[in-house]
Amino acid sequence: MPFPFRSVLLVAGLFYAGAAFAGEVRAPKGVIELFTSQGCSSCPPADAALGELVAQGDMVVLSYHVDYWNYLGWTDTLSSKENTERQYGYAKTLGRSGVYTPQAVINGRDHVKGTDLTIINDKVKALGQTGKGLDVPVTAAMRGDEIEIEIGDGKGQADVVVAYFTKRQLVDVTKGENSGKTMEYWHAVYDVQSVGTWNGQSMKLTLPGKLMGKSKKDGCAILLQTSGPGGEPSAILGATVLMAGRKKY
Repeated sequence: MPFPFRSVLLVAGLFYAGAAFAGEVRAPKGVIELFTSQGCSSCPPADAALGELVAQGDMVVLSYHVDYWNYLGWTDTLSSKENTERQYGYAKTLGRSGVYTPQAVINGRDHVKGTDLTIINDKVKALGQTGKGLDVPVTAAMRGDEIEIEIGDGKGQADVVVAYFTKRQLVDVTKGENSGKTMEYWHAVYDVQSVGTWNGQSMKLTLPGKLMGKSKKDGCAILLQTSGPGGEPSAILGATVLMAGRKKY
């Protein structure tokens, strides 16, 4: 479902992450960011595919609910203007004249329709083979009430971005194009924060983690992400996921 391009007002943050159903993502192959909406009739297959990617267990997987379909009669309960702004930022980075749902952005470098797992996995593999994979090691752990993040050596400069998400949610949609459906959503992002700058040298960061595990605050993705001249999100160099209750993930 296309949507006309507007001027970009990008928040300095971004994304990433994916928690497997029962496994750990120790060395993720890639970061998948799905832009979706409860009011989009073509999105449910992509939302289901995202759940399969989470279960696959080798990617950082995030879901961003946009707000531009809310006019169709149902206000997406997980949507935000910040998520929409992030997608418009990617449109600028990728040289696109507009945005659409369901869109899967891969490693901040490319995009595909979010419904096809084979294409998504093939794209992640191709990016890795051409030097556009996750080459900078990123790890995170809970130490008491704090989150400890470690980032390895590499080249360039990037922001350290934390995307907080809820692991799984069921939503009864009563209006709009998906009226009457109970939708299942995985790794829906509710807050994105830029917490530091990496300049190519190994570094450590400590963040407060008291809210992790409370009120559906189930986990976070740590993304090492570059940005464009206007602050728009761009290539992701490294990433990991931390789940509440786990020392490492």
